[in-house]
Amino acid sequence: MRASQPLTESRLILSMRPMSPWLLAIRKHIPRIYRSPAELAADFRAIMSRRQEIRPLMRGAVIDPAFRERLMLAVTQVNGCRYCAYGHAQQALAEGISAEEIEALGQGMFAGSPPEEVPALLYAQHWAEADGEPDPAARDRVAEQYGEQVTAGIELALRMIRMGNLVGNTWDYVLYRISFGRWGA
Repeated sequence: MRASQPLTESRLILSMRPMSPWLLAIRKHIPRIYRSPAELAADFRAIMSRRQEIRPLMRGAVIDPAFRERLMLAVTQVNGCRYCAYGHAQQALAEGISAEEIEALGQGMFAGSPPEEVPALLYAQHWAEADGEPDPAARDRVAEQYGEQVTAGIELALRMIRMGNLVGNTWDYVLYRISFGRWGA
């Protein structure tokens, strides 16, 4: 039996690319892709209606950049976008998140995350599983804990990463279909 290799940044980033689970998702037709241009347009309009809030969010004025990356990795784990998993794992490393925590986030676990961020990470997971339409009571609990401005920033980050995830997944699905399963995922 081989001894396990130490976790390095390059091994972590490669492990964040969920190849075979995505193939399984395509075959089972799990709805984590855009089903129509209208659905993509709706997400785009929702983000563009708040475009003045994007720059402050991305610069860390609303939520901490490491917190934002944790949220994005939580949503990406649910949606299974290999492109976003790779890119946000690198960005999370740049924001100072440990490789072990990134690996755990990639598996949907928050044990290594700061305790004060865990409720928002659970909400992000729920938000993604509910396809961007979370239970109002869950949103109320998050707003009560973090305040309305931070909650709005969290939801903008979630909407942005959802759009990125679904665009990446839709692209993979198109490649898969036009190549008869040779390309994509």
